[in-house]
Amino acid sequence: MRFMVMVKATTDSEAGAPPTQELLDAMMAYNEELVKAGIMKGGDGLQPSSKGARVQFDGAKRAVVDGPFAETKELVAGFWLWECESLDEAIAWVKRCPNPMPGPSEIEIRPLIDLADFGEIVTPEAAATWDRLKTEIGDKG
Repeated sequence: MRFMVMVKATTDSEAGAPPTQELLDAMMAYNEELVKAGIMKGGDGLQPSSKGARVQFDGAKRAVVDGPFAETKELVAGFWLWECESLDEAIAWVKRCPNPMPGPSEIEIRPLIDLADFGEIVTPEAAATWDRLKTEIGDKG
């Protein structure tokens, strides 16, 4: 199973506060463990929301809202893409993670949707297109 593992933002991450050298070293060691175990498929930290934007959709209309965004607890500061046997395995790996923030923090784990999860609405053409696109981007999952 594939998972997106999201490090939730805090006031420190939204302020753009860099990690300490100790935390950076601990996270690099943790990432190395994930890669060696074949779990980590990708990931990165994100700039504060003040450097981003949101595009809101309403039918055919689009509206751009520039950051920063008020609800820090709803924001993501970083992410990993993992491949694990189960949610329980992903949880076990997250429990091994160094605290990613100077104070209290939270990491959210969400399974990725597989095209097969959409059932009968997936046409053979859509499945072929998805397989081709995944091959083009190098995604074997």
